[in-house]
Amino acid sequence: MFDLAGKTAVVTGGTGVLGAAICRGLIQAGAAVAVLARTEARVLALAESLQAAGGQALGVPADTLDRAGLEQAARRVYDQFGRVDILVNAAGGNRPASTVGAGQSFFDLPPEALQAMFNLNCLGAMLAAQVFGRGMAEQGAGVIVNLSSMAASRPLTRVVAYSAAKAALENFTRWLAVHLAQSYSPRIRVNAVAPGFFLGEQNRDLLIERETGALTPRGQQIIAHTPLGRFGEPDDLVGALVWLASDAARFVTGIVVPVDGGFSAFSGV
Repeated sequence: MFDLAGKTAVVTGGTGVLGAAICRGLIQAGAAVAVLARTEARVLALAESLQAAGGQALGVPADTLDRAGLEQAARRVYDQFGRVDILVNAAGGNRPASTVGAGQSFFDLPPEALQAMFNLNCLGAMLAAQVFGRGMAEQGAGVIVNLSSMAASRPLTRVVAYSAAKAALENFTRWLAVHLAQSYSPRIRVNAVAPGFFLGEQNRDLLIERETGALTPRGQQIIAHTPLGRFGEPDDLVGALVWLASDAARFVTGIVVPVDGGFSAFSGV
């Protein structure tokens, strides 16, 4: 039921910490994977490593905010694999310019920085769903999985725009699940995964002291509110992702699955 053999998956943001783990997990489940990200060298390097491990992989440089670039990427994927069965929207992230703290007040956050967060975390997923979802509508089957965040349902104190953008992404996930199933095919499913706190390039310095390796005060707060008592490892996300992409979840659509070590279940007392 969890076998993805014969399926083709597209992963946006595929060279990120979580995106790369997802690419590897999809390959291990039997899928062919097209890795999409903005930096060509990283895209090609990851695709080569997936191929060296015995998988079918294609590296395609693309920006999710460039509709024409996405369409060009789609043509390359279809030329190589003939179809797209799975789209994973893993592109996203936060930026210091849209974050409160370190002397930066909410009242002074630049509008362009706030807009950039909505573009990166929500609009990019919408555009990718338009480009790659069209083929799913035509073939009458497909799966889209968006990467949300615990910040969507439990807004974090500093990341105002990121939290709001991920909340918008979850709303879009539910809307698209209904729209595609009712307007095109009940064999098209759309869901999301909401990671808790995973260490990545963007948040490591907020959570871990660079010099000592000790938890920062913010990192200590997070672990204290995570019942499983640790940060997530990238591979912790793969099981839920493969489940949603596979026939094991064939009656599951329009939901958001938390993968957070119990963070969302814990009230703090």
